[in-house]
Amino acid sequence: MKIKRILLASLSLLSFCGVVSAADAGKDLYTKTCGVCHAAGIAGAPRYGNAADWQPRIAAGTARLYASALKGTPKGMPQKGGNLAASDADVKAAVDYMLASVKTAAAPAKPAATATPVAAAAAAAPAAPPAASVAAPVTNPSANTSGVSAADINSFNRLLKPIGKRNPPPAEDGIHDPTNDGTLALMAPLAAYGPLPKSLAGNRINWVKAIEENKINPRWDRNDPAATPVVIDLNIVREVKGSMPDVVYPHKQHTEWLDCSNCHPAIFTPQKGANAISMAAILLGEKCGVCHGKVAFPVSECRLCHSKKKEVRPAQAAAAAAK
Repeated sequence: MKIKRILLASLSLLSFCGVVSAADAGKDLYTKTCGVCHAAGIAGAPRYGNAADWQPRIAAGTARLYASALKGTPKGMPQKGGNLAASDADVKAAVDYMLASVKTAAAPAKPAATATPVAAAAAAAPAAPPAASVAAPVTNPSANTSGVSAADINSFNRLLKPIGKRNPPPAEDGIHDPTNDGTLALMAPLAAYGPLPKSLAGNRINWVKAIEENKINPRWDRNDPAATPVVIDLNIVREVKGSMPDVVYPHKQHTEWLDCSNCHPAIFTPQKGANAISMAAILLGEKCGVCHGKVAFPVSECRLCHSKKKEVRPAQAAAAAAK
């Protein structure tokens, strides 16, 4: 009998440890992988702790959320968040971790207890004036609900603004000096962008198409209006580990705006394998992030850069067919 009790206690302890480790695994995977997009809402990802973002997804069912996390989605969510080494159980635990933050924030308050006759009479009596007036906290609907502080690395993309705050006038954009009379003489972006082709990414203007349609004509030389750019039509493909498509860097679209000396060799060494590029470095303002997220469109649509589908190798095809 004593041995049986010990075994039951051991099994209960193991079961408890399994639950704790699953929660920890979900939080750990979120911190290392999922939070890169879900903390700041990059590419439309539902933000951690934001009930409005998660509500329609919760309504669709947890099973669908698990499937999206495990298999990826056409809108930009890579398989397992791009971390193919993660187990299915850990991915589901990460989903549960994010859902828990929403359910905790949205938990309804407990109803107040029914007042006794004495308490009701006291409540009906006129209240004494308070000794000091304390202002109630004001809820800011635009406050950061992502769980990430403003100083956090993942809050970089400062051009990634809410719809109502995109392309503000120069005096309000935080870049120009609002006290300078010349700033007030500049044309407001919304007025200038009116006839340009639209896009769903960045600041909502398709700049490449605008050049192709001669809607804009970037000046190549400050002193010589007749100077023409040296355009290089060369695509560089960078292979990416995991399930995300490979990155295509088009020289043509960049050299229509910039001289090669802007990037080489200070930012990129023109030699294969000499440049270590990662999303962390870009979000820190390095490599592509020297421009993108500052003076060029921010990193908000993965597919603008990850545009080359991976070639399925025979061994991979056979393995997929065998499943």
